[in-house]
Amino acid sequence: MDRPSAASAELLVDFIITVDGYASGEGWPGWWGLEGPEYLAWLDAQPEKDYTVLMGANTYRMYSSFAAAAQASAGEVDGDETSALAGVTMHPTVVFSSTLPAVEWPHAELVSDDAVDAVRRMKRERRTSMRTNGSLSLCRSLLAAGLVDRFRIVVFPLITGKTGRERIYDNYPDLALELVQTRTFDGRLQLLEYMPTLISGPPRTRPA
Repeated sequence: MDRPSAASAELLVDFIITVDGYASGEGWPGWWGLEGPEYLAWLDAQPEKDYTVLMGANTYRMYSSFAAAAQASAGEVDGDETSALAGVTMHPTVVFSSTLPAVEWPHAELVSDDAVDAVRRMKRERRTSMRTNGSLSLCRSLLAAGLVDRFRIVVFPLITGKTGRERIYDNYPDLALELVQTRTFDGRLQLLEYMPTLISGPPRTRPA
């Protein structure tokens, strides 16, 4: 996989997951209710907060719906969640969709071209680096195309075998992951950051 040069933009795929690989859970609050002050401070301070956010239509619709509900229920939604939703809708964003007629966020751009081709072009032509938000199928396509420079997960200490929704890794390509950073937040959340490389599958074994 080509690594970003000084003239190309970086692409970061970023997930929060349970130990068994789910992105969310039925009936669970945001961050599964386990976010702590250290993790929230890191979210606020991380250098990638200025990256352009990439997402698909379903993720855009979900955040738009959550933001509208939070605005309608002012004072009833957790302050950290409200702040996070507001930050998403105000951030420079590219939404990939061939079905959405338009996007309403003030700093969002709608792209109807093929996402892989568009991101490959954006990495070459834009100075601002990019990161994903949710959008499992978009991330899968970008990883399969070898366009991802960093793959990062924050693992929350839960197994949600009965209530888990959105399994992240199903149908993803095989990847070798070079560990470049680890960190623990609030004594319970584990950050793992890798440089991914596409592989064709298990290594061939020599005949006995």
